Order: sequence, then C-alpha cells, then structure tokens
Amino acid sequence: MSDMSPSTRSGRTRVAVLYGGRSSEHSISCVSAGAVLSAIDRTRFEPIPIGITKSGEWIISDEDPRTYSLDQLPVLKATASSKPVVIDLTQHGDGFFVGQARAVGQSPAAQKLESLGHIDAVFPVLHGLGGEDGAIQGMLETLGVPYVGCGIFASAACMDKHFTKVVLKQAGIPVTPGITLDTRLLDHATHFASNADDIVHKLEKAGLQYPLFIKPGDGGSSIGVHKVEDAEQLIPALWDAAQYDWAILVEKCVDAREVECAVLSLDNSQPPQTAWPGEVVKTQAHEFYDFKQKYTSSSSTHVQVPADLPRETLLKIRSLASRAFQAVGGRGLMRVDTFVQPDGSVQINEINTMPGFTAISMWPKAWAAAGLPYTKAITELIDSSIAHH
Repeated sequence: MSDMSPSTRSGRTRVAVLYGGRSSEHSISCVSAGAVLSAIDRTRFEPIPIGITKSGEWIISDEDPRTYSLDQLPVLKATASSKPVVIDLTQHGDGFFVGQARAVGQSPAAQKLESLGHIDAVFPVLHGLGGEDGAIQGMLETLGVPYVGCGIFASAACMDKHFTKVVLKQAGIPVTPGITLDTRLLDHATHFASNADDIVHKLEKAGLQYPLFIKPGDGGSSIGVHKVEDAEQLIPALWDAAQYDWAILVEKCVDAREVECAVLSLDNSQPPQTAWPGEVVKTQAHEFYDFKQKYTSSSSTHVQVPADLPRETLLKIRSLASRAFQAVGGRGLMRVDTFVQPDGSVQINEINTMPGFTAISMWPKAWAAAGLPYTKAITELIDSSIAHH
C-alpha cells in the first residue's frame, strides 16, 4: 500500500459504517445504516459500508443499504458475490482487509486479502447485543480507531437495563420500580411453571401489582417485552422474554406518557446538549409502544417534538437526561427514555447509546427540530470522534 492513505489522496475522511449484527435488532440496524449512508455528506466523507450478518460474518455486501426500508425489514446474508472482511488488530486504521467473493466462510489464511485502505473513523450503526453493549467498542479501542458513540462502560451499563438502574439510582436519579429475575435459576423443563409460586412471592414482597411489564435485561426495540395483566399471563411472558436474555426485569406498569430526550455531546469538557423532548403519539389504541408500532406501523404513530407538556416538565426531562448521560459516562450521543406521570413527576425508563437512525427515529427528528439537520448531526458526530480520540 502507498504511504499516502486513500483519505489523504481523496481529501475525504474515510468512515467505515458498520451495520447489521447478531442481535434481535439486526434489521433495524440495517435500515438505520441505510439512512446514515443516504444522509452523510459525501463531499466530506467517503463511507465504506461493512455489514455483519446474523451469524457474525463481516462482509462487503452487493446490496446497497440505502435501498433498505421499514416496509420490508432486511436480513443481511453472505452470498456468492459478497466479500469477507478481516480485521488485523495490530494495524490500527490500516487493519481493514477484504477477501475474495465466494470465499465467505473460508479461513483468512486460505484467501488473498487486499487492504480496504486507511479508515479514519468508524460509525457503528449497530443496535443491541454485540453492537451497543461494549463488545464492538472494545474491539475498536483495541484497534485504536476513533468511533462514534459511547465507550465500553457506558455502552455495557446502558445495554443492561438492570445495571442502568443501579447506576442511575446511585446518582439519585429516579427510575421505574421493579425487580430483576435470574432465569438461569428457574426450571426450564417446565418453562418456569414450577417456579410460579416463588416468583409471585417475590413480586408481592417487592410491592408489585398487576399490570406489570416484563422485559429482557439486554433487549431493545421492545423485542421480548410483554404487558402482563394477571398471574395467568406472567409465566408465559417470562418464558418468552428469557429467550432473549437470562436477566428479566419485572416492572410496575406506571400510568405515564413515554417521552424521549435526545442527547448530544461533541466536547467532553462541556456539559452535554439536550434537545426538546419528543413523544411518539399513537393515533390508534395499542397496549404499549411495541416493535410493530415503532418500526412497521408508522401510519398509526407520529413523532411530536416538543412533546405537548408544560415547559417546566420538559426542562425537568432535559435536566434528568443530562444527569443520566453524565452518570453513565456517556460520549457522543444518547437517547434517554422517560415516563412522565400525570402529576408531572419523571422517571427514567431506559437509555439507548446508539438510538435508531431510521427516517422515523426520534433522535434525528429531535435534533432537526432543534435546528441541527440530520446530515450536519452526522458530520459533527464523526468530526468529534476524531478530534477527541
């Protein structure tokens, strides 16, 4: 390879955009990445899309992620024309290599590898396990390449809903009441049915009453989440949630509106910026804002920024979002999801360290409403990741 990197020759910053992944949010990541690739300023950046299949293969796909849409959720697959990507952790920004088509699955030693060229930064548009939980961040730290978003600890802590609560409570930030069950200790042969009495006792001891929400501890996009109205629904909901994680949160179903606050930090020496909180307004009646409502039924919902709440409440949400960002050691961006109760009290529900970037996602819409267009937001995130590496 020439001493002059491609980024120097072209005058553009070369950014690897990672998408897909092994998590249950694979398809949403693909669509998010397509939106990023459509909006990125190509006069400033040269994006290199690198897909990760559900089985964990890294590839250069023959499909353009910009063609993906929420109308038909995509699943990235290695094909005869896709090329395997191999990372050499000793080479830093020059450690990205691509193999030959029809060689996916072969040992790297059996392939002729070519450099993808110097990579100046990585934008990991990955949601869920393996992408938003500190795993990819640890790899990129080892590689020594700047990347957009939170670091290892914040990513790991916020991906695990139980530990999110632990950190926030320690910082004096209100969270949703609930308990965490370790389903590794339950009887899988009976799908937890033989543990029912003990589980009910734990709920009663914690003062939890129906209706309840059941959530996988490390899930996202409302996958595996159930609203439980009575004891008959409890065990089946726990069993389904346990298919996604062994740690299951059982939370009080609060009478509240779900309001989300977008956070942006381009300089860690300054307090994070917050946009006016937004709300996904349901135009049809639904039990809760589930996966289908988030991504495949946009006709029945719309994003409203700012949310129709008193200014005092909106400012309270922004303050809590900023405090939460700092409590977990956030970096770059975050979306803090809250519950706003009728009396105006606010609790933090969840934190997303790589929020959705689809056309209907709250984070880009909130910042666009604040005067920061989508393309400029992407530019500032990438520039900041490089400047503060």
